[in-house]
Amino acid sequence: MRFPAARLTRLLVLLCLASAIPAGVFADTIYLKSGRKITAAHVVEENGQVSYETSAGRFSFPESIVDHVVHDATSPAPAPGRTSDRAANLPIAPPAGLAAPSGDAAGSSAVRDGSIDNDLLSKLESEAEASPTPTAVARVVAAESAAAQFEISVGDFDRALARYNAGLRFDHENAGLLMGSAYLHLRRSEYTAALDLLDRARRIDPDSAEVAKLSGWAYYGLNRVDDAVTQWKRAMELKPDSETERALEKAERDAQEEAEYREGETAHFRLKYNGDAAPELAEAVLKTLESEFDEISATLNYVPPEPIGVILYTNQTFTDITRAPSWSGALNDGRIRVPVEGLISMTDELARVLKHELTHSFVGQKTGGRCPVWLQEGIAQYMEGKRSRVNAGTLTAAYENHMEFSLLSYESSWLNLPRDAASNAYAWSLAVVETIMTENGVDDLERILDRIAAGSSTEDATRAVLHEDYSELMLSTAQFLRKAYL
Repeated sequence: MRFPAARLTRLLVLLCLASAIPAGVFADTIYLKSGRKITAAHVVEENGQVSYETSAGRFSFPESIVDHVVHDATSPAPAPGRTSDRAANLPIAPPAGLAAPSGDAAGSSAVRDGSIDNDLLSKLESEAEASPTPTAVARVVAAESAAAQFEISVGDFDRALARYNAGLRFDHENAGLLMGSAYLHLRRSEYTAALDLLDRARRIDPDSAEVAKLSGWAYYGLNRVDDAVTQWKRAMELKPDSETERALEKAERDAQEEAEYREGETAHFRLKYNGDAAPELAEAVLKTLESEFDEISATLNYVPPEPIGVILYTNQTFTDITRAPSWSGALNDGRIRVPVEGLISMTDELARVLKHELTHSFVGQKTGGRCPVWLQEGIAQYMEGKRSRVNAGTLTAAYENHMEFSLLSYESSWLNLPRDAASNAYAWSLAVVETIMTENGVDDLERILDRIAAGSSTEDATRAVLHEDYSELMLSTAQFLRKAYL
């Protein structure tokens, strides 16, 4: 998402407005006996279980593996599934039952005291390899599933995927393992791989609402909106739920609008555009995006695994379809959506918008949708070429008057922010990222993103890489602005 202007002539007033914005959900920290910790929301301790929510869904642990829980009533956390605007409208929830604790003895034994018993897993695998009886295979599957669920709950999708794959080696027709693995591929924007697994699961269980629901996400990610609508309708017939209903409503709106759109395609992009847009402009958009693709890929050390969808709208259609706030100049919810009414050729401003939104696609996919909005927007502005010179004096004055931007408060969606508060948020986000890039370099920024992708909170990631928490990072930003521009 991109704010079209960064004027902050009334910044001190804006900061007061921003400080009044409700911060969302409060963050808690679960400390396991193994030494690992989990930042979560809605932590509940009852009936011998500790239940909590993360961006991957709701999970439970036996109370016996938890050392203690710290409930922080002052630190707001992003709501689950809302860690970036990329997922603001279409959250991908795990399959039903994926987060449930295992009732199998082998599954219960696989995770003890907040860590995975790798010796037990190795033993069970050896037994199943030596004698693949139904009982031996079932024990391996239960243990690997429990281990995968644990890895998901602490944010390590790579290890979770390896656990599911280990289970599939022994039971390649297990629909639950296939869906769990497909879900992780979806979270990593690997839609083709997810769809292959879901096709296998559908052959095993053709009446599974979960398979249809996840297939809808895969098709939507591949920009096959009509197929997504078909799958979500099937899911609603089998087992209606509010999440699928919202996704279906959005996809039907997209499909109806795009039915008569023209199309264009390159190696990395799938473009649809309103017939009122000039074909020459559509061609220029694809050429511009391709030219920017390699630069962003090299900077962030990441290549999106699937072609990225791009939609060009008339201005009113953009507002009607995206339901974006009036101050938004474009939107990225997994597909780059840009209003181009009145344009017949590429302009410098449109090129900046495209680079900004393309950066969102890279950052969102690189971090599995976990990157907070302030960091997303800061990186996107920096990559499009913006710098903080024009706002440096006002920002430092605000900081000195203890009215600085709250990074923690602006981790979750900005879609409901008033124009003035959004202006303030964009300016501070750019300043913080510019400070990181200038003082520490792109390698440290990449390491922060990698830690976020692995499940770390953003503040923990900055503390580990930059040796600064949020308050220290804000101080460094104010000092940088004074030194660089004042």
